[in-house]
Amino acid sequence: MLQALFNGLSGLFGFSQDLDKIGNNISNMNTPGFRGQRTFFENPGDGIGTRLSQDVTDLSQGNTEQTGTSTDAAIQGKGLFILRDGQGNMFYTREGHFQFDASGYLVDDVTGYRVAAINSSGGLTDFTIADLQTLPPQATTSVNFTGNLSNNDTSQQVTGIQVYDSSGTVHSLTATFTNNKATTPNSWAVVVKDDAGNTVGTGEIRFDNSGTPQAGYNSVAIQLSANGSTQNITFGFGAPGGFSGATELTGTSSSIGAKVVDGHAVIGISQVSLDASGVLQITYTDNEKKQGPQLALANVADEQMLQPGQGALYTANPGVQMTYGKANSGLLGKIVGGSLEQSNVDLTRELTEMIIVQRGYQASSRVLTITDSMLQQLYSSTGGGGG
Repeated sequence: MLQALFNGLSGLFGFSQDLDKIGNNISNMNTPGFRGQRTFFENPGDGIGTRLSQDVTDLSQGNTEQTGTSTDAAIQGKGLFILRDGQGNMFYTREGHFQFDASGYLVDDVTGYRVAAINSSGGLTDFTIADLQTLPPQATTSVNFTGNLSNNDTSQQVTGIQVYDSSGTVHSLTATFTNNKATTPNSWAVVVKDDAGNTVGTGEIRFDNSGTPQAGYNSVAIQLSANGSTQNITFGFGAPGGFSGATELTGTSSSIGAKVVDGHAVIGISQVSLDASGVLQITYTDNEKKQGPQLALANVADEQMLQPGQGALYTANPGVQMTYGKANSGLLGKIVGGSLEQSNVDLTRELTEMIIVQRGYQASSRVLTITDSMLQQLYSSTGGGGG
């Protein structure tokens, strides 16, 4: 009969621990990347009650929700994000609430741990855009002209041609076209001056009888001296025989204009996004695009071997088999940028489990009560017989 007390007590202890897990699941139902846990019991045998056999993590996929934050990431399929603290300790998670810190490193928004990227040789490195946050200045090399130069005009001028030197400094050039038809039919003299009024280039352009540029006379070379160096800029007026550049068409007024093809000052990032393979896609303010690092994902042979930690983090013991790879390849799932995987806790299921635990706890408590009553009765009967 005394064993019944210990059996009931083991039930109370087991169900209270199970309730702890249920309470933890419910409290984390809004924690992104959190995975619920289940408690299982076993019978030790020989009628000595129950005990906890193991805690099992629910590995089912949580719902994916858009956040509007471009650096957030969710995994659809297998895999875990890899985080590293300042001492190099590694953590694993399904929660992808990331942001760039002031130094350009992608970090977990909660812990501040750095997010791991995978390099070309398959090794782990920090996910950083420290060398990509700005593009260096680029000198202008080409300016294209389009529109018409009317043979009836004596001169035309295009002002405000904004070009850049190698340091990113902008210079405003002015191109003046003077009609040379008195000496050479369909010919225009070109003089280019900088914003200080210095002549930086001269030349001649000619057109054929159809009004399109002639070969050998469809460009003018400019030499701009700035910041101790000289750069060459080509003023192009279109392909010979073509109408896509400058023209000299009769019966049409002058409408010549310039478009700077290249060159810029130091420019920054306008937006970033993560593609399905976890590669950072960077767009700069001049609409130039580049690719950044690629997220590394961990694949665990048995995820039940991972140890739950703070929030939605996991750690792995040295004996846990772990491999690293690229998202959207092999067994690893794809990345959904601008989204988070929500907790996979099912509230309805947890409430149902809670009712079951409550009934079990009540029944175990009843075993203790009845056993105690029987022992009291036995004690009273034994005491009475001794009197």
